[in-house]
Amino acid sequence: MDRFEYFRRLLAYDDWANREALGSLKTSGTPPSRSLKLMAHIVSAERLWLERLEQRKQTYPVWPEFSLAQCETEAADLAALWQKYFGENKLAEMVSYKNTKGESWTNSVEDILMHVVMHSAYHRGQIAADMRAAGHSPAYTDFIHGIRQRLVE
Repeated sequence: MDRFEYFRRLLAYDDWANREALGSLKTSGTPPSRSLKLMAHIVSAERLWLERLEQRKQTYPVWPEFSLAQCETEAADLAALWQKYFGENKLAEMVSYKNTKGESWTNSVEDILMHVVMHSAYHRGQIAADMRAAGHSPAYTDFIHGIRQRLVE
């Protein structure tokens, strides 16, 4: 598997895992407010990184106040936007941007994509713990589960 295919697969996993997490929030009835806040952060941060890669202005705050429906819409939009972006760019390309503190940085597309996937997985883990603590069943979003069940190709 080449690097391009590897990152395409990781982004497919990220999309699947986000949809799974959203599904568990939806079936919980009223999701814990912290879980919803974390999910809103995941989709907002993913959009922010995509905007940095495309050298566009930031659309949302890093910690937006999204409803569950807004999170679902954003996640669906992101899946299509990532596919479009990913097909047009080289992984080794360097991208310069300013973070939310105003600091200037330059990173490769490859490193940014890895960060996006890992950052989202980290916060989905927090959602799972929060859901469990509130008495709900969290989504099972482990990468290997998605692969074993052929939910991620």
